[in-house]
Amino acid sequence: MKLVFAIVHDEDGQKVMEELNKGGFSVTKLCSTGGFLKSGNTTLLVGVEESSLDSVLDIIKKKSKSRKQVINSSMTPNGMGGMFIPYPVEVVVGGATIFVLDVERFEKV
Repeated sequence: MKLVFAIVHDEDGQKVMEELNKGGFSVTKLCSTGGFLKSGNTTLLVGVEESSLDSVLDIIKKKSKSRKQVINSSMTPNGMGGMFIPYPVEVVVGGATIFVLDVERFEKV
């Protein structure tokens, strides 16, 4: 058995969960916050037999979209004497970060 941790953008979380449920997979949802952009993410936990792992990964990849977002940089330009001047930077957000772990033991009581 495997435990899948999938960190997806909040905008994709519900779509990923619905598609996993349609595929017959149980999902636990955790709200999380990214350390870099400080924006909302959804962390999904899915316990799955190894034979169904590829199906779960395919659903997550299909429903998790990357997108561009403009943020204000928190960097201080060199030579400005420590003065903070925010400037817009375009970054790619979304997609999915997926961890797959071996499950030594599983019990449902």
